[in-house]
Amino acid sequence: MSRILVTGANRGIGLELCRQFSERGDEVIAVCRQSSAELQQLAVQTIDGIDVSEAQDVARLQQALAGVKLDVLVNNAGILRRDKLSELDFDDIEQQFRVNAMAPLRVSSALLGNLSAGSKIFVISSSVGSIEENTSGSNYGYRMSKVAVNMAMKSLSVDLAERQIGVFMLHPGYVATDMTEHQGPVSTAESVKGLQARIGDLKLADSGSFWHAQGRSIPW
Repeated sequence: MSRILVTGANRGIGLELCRQFSERGDEVIAVCRQSSAELQQLAVQTIDGIDVSEAQDVARLQQALAGVKLDVLVNNAGILRRDKLSELDFDDIEQQFRVNAMAPLRVSSALLGNLSAGSKIFVISSSVGSIEENTSGSNYGYRMSKVAVNMAMKSLSVDLAERQIGVFMLHPGYVATDMTEHQGPVSTAESVKGLQARIGDLKLADSGSFWHAQGRSIPW
């Protein structure tokens, strides 16, 4: 059994991660801004009222978890604001940076004292953060924020290597959630089954790498 913390846990991929981990017997700590009826039905510990983009909220999370050891930290919370060149909203772009790129680093940094040799940090990134695979353009803020979080996690993997803490980036697939307006062809259950496999299989030697939920490496 592992103790696993998941951010953005009240719906979508985060909720399904909590469900599947708890069903297999792991101890799950679900972190979110506001709990949901679905989350409350799960056998997990919920810490709500936490906006991971706000320093004071992350400080409260750190205090709430003082002395609690974590095996796995999953930075899942994120937002998507679709855009195109003719309709750029720079406030939306900045907000996506705060939530998608800065918040995972903020949370990971705050909870380093809860991690030890063998612990793993994951971020639910996206293949749209791959510069090489960008052939369709648009979604400037989301793409930029995912490239930024990949770089932050890569640096974190280097800095935590001596402590034997692994850091990994995962693409969940194009998943049918509220974020994608349920347009994605992949169900949350299918996506999380793959994510769960990667979370279990990836080793310290793989730290700093970027993976599709289905097991292929994603180019930068």
